[in-house]
Amino acid sequence: MGRHVFLDSVAVADCAMEVVGDDLDDLFATAARAVAEVMVDPATAGRAHERAVELAAPSLDLLLYDWLSELIYLKDSEQLVFPEVEVHVSGKAPCRLAARLRGDVLDRERVALRADPKAVTFHQFALEPHEGGWRARVVIDI
Repeated sequence: MGRHVFLDSVAVADCAMEVVGDDLDDLFATAARAVAEVMVDPATAGRAHERAVELAAPSLDLLLYDWLSELIYLKDSEQLVFPEVEVHVSGKAPCRLAARLRGDVLDRERVALRADPKAVTFHQFALEPHEGGWRARVVIDI
């Protein structure tokens, strides 16, 4: 299973993280869970709202960028956060993503809110094969 680490020394006003996954599906799912963790305490968010997302991009790195941007957009436009995700990624151009999301409405009465991400940035953005799996570095403007 993938893992993520927040990199406090990379950006002071932003949230930087390194995400590692066993494969692309794992990396994209782990990155989504990390973004949700930036927004809320996942233990306080329900799973009553489900959503399917499909995306395509000319490259894997742009697909990851669009994927994380879509999660921030759903937070902004519909006040939804998704700590539970299942992702399938096809790495052949055009690269494609199909995901099932489960989450909750951002309700201050029930959900412990954290930061309010504004956008994924290209600052130090990277996606690369790593030790038989994949690794990404992402900086989010908060």
